[in-house]
Amino acid sequence: MFNIMSLGHRAMVATPHYLASQIGSHILLRGGNAFDASVAISAALAVVYPHMTGLGGDAFFMLYDAKTGELKGLNGSGRAGKQATLDVYLSQGNMTIPHRGIWSAITVPGMVDAWWEVWQKYGRLPWEDLLMPAIEYAENGFPISRNLHYWMVKDEAFLREEEALSRIYLPEGKLLQPGDRLLQSDLAGTLRKLCSGGRDAFYRGEVMLDIVAGIERDGGLLAAEDFESHYSEWVDPLKTSYRGYEICQMPPNSQGFSALMMMNVLEHADLSRIPRMSADFYHLMTEVTKKTFRDRDRYLTDPDFAAIPLDRLLSKSYAGQLYKEVDRSFPRAAPYLSSVMGQDTAYAAVTDEEGNAVSFIQSLYFDFGAAYMPGRSGVFMQNRGSFFSLDSSLPNVLSPGKRSFHTLMPAMILRNGKPYVLLGTQGGEGQPQTQLSIMTGILDYGLSVQEALALPRWVYGRTWGMDSDSLKIESRISGKMASTLREWGHQVELVGEWDGIMGQAQAIRIDENGVISGAADPRGDGIAIGW
Repeated sequence: MFNIMSLGHRAMVATPHYLASQIGSHILLRGGNAFDASVAISAALAVVYPHMTGLGGDAFFMLYDAKTGELKGLNGSGRAGKQATLDVYLSQGNMTIPHRGIWSAITVPGMVDAWWEVWQKYGRLPWEDLLMPAIEYAENGFPISRNLHYWMVKDEAFLREEEALSRIYLPEGKLLQPGDRLLQSDLAGTLRKLCSGGRDAFYRGEVMLDIVAGIERDGGLLAAEDFESHYSEWVDPLKTSYRGYEICQMPPNSQGFSALMMMNVLEHADLSRIPRMSADFYHLMTEVTKKTFRDRDRYLTDPDFAAIPLDRLLSKSYAGQLYKEVDRSFPRAAPYLSSVMGQDTAYAAVTDEEGNAVSFIQSLYFDFGAAYMPGRSGVFMQNRGSFFSLDSSLPNVLSPGKRSFHTLMPAMILRNGKPYVLLGTQGGEGQPQTQLSIMTGILDYGLSVQEALALPRWVYGRTWGMDSDSLKIESRISGKMASTLREWGHQVELVGEWDGIMGQAQAIRIDENGVISGAADPRGDGIAIGW
């Protein structure tokens, strides 16, 4: 189950799909920089990883410019449409927003505008050159991978029900199989329009008109003015120190600050005395996660709609208080029920020989998003808006023009102000937890990026939309360790040895000698390519 770790001195690409990795490396070898490559990879993933991402979803980029030494973040998440109000749902007797279908597709897709912003600010190659590889795979097809087929089987009912989807995935009434060629001609046409018309084709032009016409015909809530008013936001990443390193995350509406809180708490623990493969380790990580998620769920939403006390939450003194709440002298699991959330996501990272680095992530929220494709766009609409609450007392309550609590959180670790590790993962609830596993694996246990990705992982909470609050751990841990955790009060659920519920992570590290190591998650279809 081990993907081979790639080593290089000049550049590195790591993505969750081998074709996207090849495209990224091709862009770099043609003279493009890491920013060009990130856009080309993102577009390629929208084609070859359609169950996890697409033009109808959101994207977050963290970008290091070697020339200026500046680290910036780009929030490419969309806002709820002006017609998406509480009254619309409550008047229909809804207590929650539907997870699938037209009424779950209520936020403007942000990814295309994010591509445009990254390319305009940092790109070198012509815009159309970055989209052409994706267009070729959409037009001419690509072999269906094991991971894509797994989700096609799981979601066959959704794919079969929607005519636009069945035409692609069940062209003769039967689900395509692994290795079959997946053709997406409508999506290719949309990408070609973006080539000639740029981002405006998607938010003001022909593509937008097609999408909106389909949504209006099907009784949806997004309108032309919602697309026309969309914009991405350039932001400064949040940072915290950890044992001499600087950990960087996206600010809210991203949940990235929760990982910073976790690392602040763990800084009080002497992990050198806690073996990585021990019940003590999994107990500590789970309890730290619960303490952090308690605050995350209490405050996280669009910061334009509510104040989020980040200064207090990220303070070292507050981390000390939280650590005292984790009683390790007599371990016992504390109850905490998290919110149900999805985790369809694709994370990738790229560095170039100039020292530029991009850590980026994109998503449709659930697998195949809303399972809805308007008009002849070929675009899966995301169902990110289904995570809004209809309870007006909660911070993440639905409101027109608002961005939802967002699971996406690309990360970067700096050493002496320069990129040291780029990392991220699929995962909803699992994203901060998997980052915790990778960061402690590298920074505390001295592991390579491949070894850190291959560690037996855990996920606490109700990700993939599951109504379960168990502590899921890959079954490579010992039975004795699982029994001990159960004695301490954890609802341990052993899953597969290399289980897909743990998501797919990628990572790149640049060591003090300039050696770049990259790895893709052995649980997925990706590879790292370096030279």
